[in-house]
Amino acid sequence: AVLAGGVSRSLAQALLYPVDALRTLAQTRDGRTLADVGVRSLVRGCAQTSSFALFTGGIQFGIFGAVNPRLGPLAASVAGAAGSCLVSVPQEVIKQRLITGIYGSFREAFCEIYRTEGVRGFYSAWKPTVSRNVPFVITTFTTRDVIRERLVRFKRRRGGRDGGDGATALSPAENVGVGITSALVAGLVTQPIDVVKTRLMTQAASSQVPYKSAFDCAASIVRTEGWTRLYSGLRQRSVYMCGLWGITFGVEPLLREYIEKAAADR
Repeated sequence: AVLAGGVSRSLAQALLYPVDALRTLAQTRDGRTLADVGVRSLVRGCAQTSSFALFTGGIQFGIFGAVNPRLGPLAASVAGAAGSCLVSVPQEVIKQRLITGIYGSFREAFCEIYRTEGVRGFYSAWKPTVSRNVPFVITTFTTRDVIRERLVRFKRRRGGRDGGDGATALSPAENVGVGITSALVAGLVTQPIDVVKTRLMTQAASSQVPYKSAFDCAASIVRTEGWTRLYSGLRQRSVYMCGLWGITFGVEPLLREYIEKAAADR
């Protein structure tokens, strides 16, 4: 589960990196566009930051798989989301500063953040990130389990062999559909927190007075730009997250089955 989850997450993130870059730009305080940062920003740091996802996905699926049988999907989702933030927060900080043009390369970003802000710099805006990730992953994984269970029951009612994996196991296409649906629901719930997180991580790119906190950021957006700005980048994020989790949930079971089969044949 750890290796399969990590590889599937990393692959999905790399493929969808340009879409996430557009989402980041749409959420910036000064409304940056590709004309401001250049087309290369769509892939700047893609390989390096996507490699973080190998660990993010591995930690997330590993913790979920270990905790779920004992405490259920809700507790497993919370634990998986919180644990993966150890890797996902630094990844987001570096990625979003590369996309918005604050730094020109992964190496420059890493060295400058460490030199000027220390280790804490890699965890800037960690509170809104955790506040976004935990409810997002809870919604995604619990929605996935509910939909999967209902699909299996539906397939059994249509004449599948009771208890037979061949008749009731979900197909890759069905797993992709489950992932897309789960991510869409979770994305709608957590979009305002995602905007606040992006603003805090990239405010060094703006000449305006920095936000004091996540609450100050949210209040300032509502006061000066209107509440609808809390949903800026929703279309781009929906495409990104639906693709990310659709691919992840579609590929992960295939990889897990392959790894388990290979281990059994030894």
